[in-house]
Amino acid sequence: MYKPFVLNKYTLTIQVIFTTRSSLMNYKILLTFIIISFSQVANCNPDPNEVLKKTVITPIKWDITDSLYHIPAYDKYCGFDQKSIWGFKIDQTKTKDTSHIKLVHDSCDFHSPWTGRVTSSYGWRKNRPHYGVDIKLNTGDSVKSVFEGMIRVSKYSKSYGNVIVVRHQNGLETLYAHLSKRTVKVGEIIETGQTIGLGGNTGRSFGSHLHFETRYLGEPINPKDVFEITDTTFKVHQKKFDLTADNFAFLKEVRRIKYHRVRSGDSLWRISRRYDVTINKLCRINKLNKKKSLRIGQKIRYN
Repeated sequence: MYKPFVLNKYTLTIQVIFTTRSSLMNYKILLTFIIISFSQVANCNPDPNEVLKKTVITPIKWDITDSLYHIPAYDKYCGFDQKSIWGFKIDQTKTKDTSHIKLVHDSCDFHSPWTGRVTSSYGWRKNRPHYGVDIKLNTGDSVKSVFEGMIRVSKYSKSYGNVIVVRHQNGLETLYAHLSKRTVKVGEIIETGQTIGLGGNTGRSFGSHLHFETRYLGEPINPKDVFEITDTTFKVHQKKFDLTADNFAFLKEVRRIKYHRVRSGDSLWRISRRYDVTINKLCRINKLNKKKSLRIGQKIRYN
């Protein structure tokens, strides 16, 4: 159950709506009505285009109007999860709508996080999904935010190492991972091109590089759909980005894949019989050696 970000006398009503995670989009109209009603009761009409002042959020003192006013794209996400790296997800693989996302108004609205040799792209990598692009850099190089926004996550993770997630005004979120140092805190308002950390090799990483991801409502998008990224270039394709279900085709493919978790007594023969797949195919899609024993808890793809 999603815990509401705001704390006031309206919290219980909002919490009831948020408990139905799979049906959140069905309540969007109702939620919008409630938000508008709260704004009217508070005699406040927040301007979403108002330039945010440099600050660190203090959520325990805010009501829903404050959250709408201060937090980028709060109305889209219905919250601001400061702990989960992925945040609150809304399945985008089945969406029938087109989201028109304004990326920049002029050249000063964008800055490359780092420009360097692309060592790994979005897509399959060693039979596993890779949800970002890897860009070569040296430990200590400055990593910058692509757009203005607010720091939603700044923490250490076993896989991502030092990782930062930025929520932007246009509804996108960007992630910067494997940093040697984080120079911003959760809730901090940052400017376009501001240094948010230093490049590194932390977490599950081999060699210093920047792992960069682009997301919308918790779902990953190929960064190259939004940005032109080469060994010598990192810039936006165009001022506006039209986001459709086609941008989540890879994610849909990943979610069709099924896995078996190895238990005591399991063997390739038993798994092949259970799922009606040949041992040769199991070995090929999992890069397994027939002679090696399986580990308890190991995930075996079978389709």
